[in-house]
Amino acid sequence: MNMENFEGQIEGLGPMLVEHGLSVLGAVVILIIGWWLAGWAKKKVVKRTQAAKGVDNTLVPILGQTTKVLILIVTVLAVLGQFGVETTSIVAVLGASALAVGLALQGTLSNIAAGVMLLILRPFKVGDVVSVGGTMGIVDAIGLFTTELHSFDNIGISMPNSKVWGSEIQNLSKFDKRRVDMEFGIGYGSDMDKAISLIKEILEEDERILKEPEPLIAISNLGDSAVDIRVRPWTETKNVWPLRYDITKKVKERFDANGVSIPFPQRDVHLFKKN
Repeated sequence: MNMENFEGQIEGLGPMLVEHGLSVLGAVVILIIGWWLAGWAKKKVVKRTQAAKGVDNTLVPILGQTTKVLILIVTVLAVLGQFGVETTSIVAVLGASALAVGLALQGTLSNIAAGVMLLILRPFKVGDVVSVGGTMGIVDAIGLFTTELHSFDNIGISMPNSKVWGSEIQNLSKFDKRRVDMEFGIGYGSDMDKAISLIKEILEEDERILKEPEPLIAISNLGDSAVDIRVRPWTETKNVWPLRYDITKKVKERFDANGVSIPFPQRDVHLFKKN
């Protein structure tokens, strides 16, 4: 190699280094700005949606995370474009890869599909008390993969969305009033009308019990050991459990004070003497 050729290569290397150096610098700048913008946009979306009256809290984390992911995808494509990579072909490859991954992760995709259905049809929202497939708890968050709850004794519950969507969902907080079903047993020797009258007095004294619909008090069953009285008052949803506990206690106290017995389970055994 002669000196003239070597000098020519050195002279051609300079502009190339400058060109690629600027491309790398531009890619780094785009990446930093895109990453910052994604975080900023997520916080803004979360803040605006939380302040908006028409947007439920259930959708807030999903909208924030979706915004961040979309901006990061655009950022990565812009960085690749800075190096002259054809982004259209990358999008096509990503689409084919997504199909292959989707076939391999059918269970995960079913959770995403179920999460989307939960967000669209809204059988419950954050803060509702629900029973899902026999599991009861308070909803903390609805994500794309799982639904997070906590039980009444504050145990965290994470349920795959596919299981939630595929189970019977009972929303105990959906309506503003509910019926409280209770049943009390009295002895066969006690006065049924007196017991019913005492229960009626207790219900009339409690302001939490609604006048409409009218409470039901009726003899429901003649059991082996007791006459069962069914009691069904209506109240606001927030009062269901406190009302149940208070009424049960008051009925026991009122029965004791008025001579109405609450019997223990018993059986009559007859013995026959064989000659």
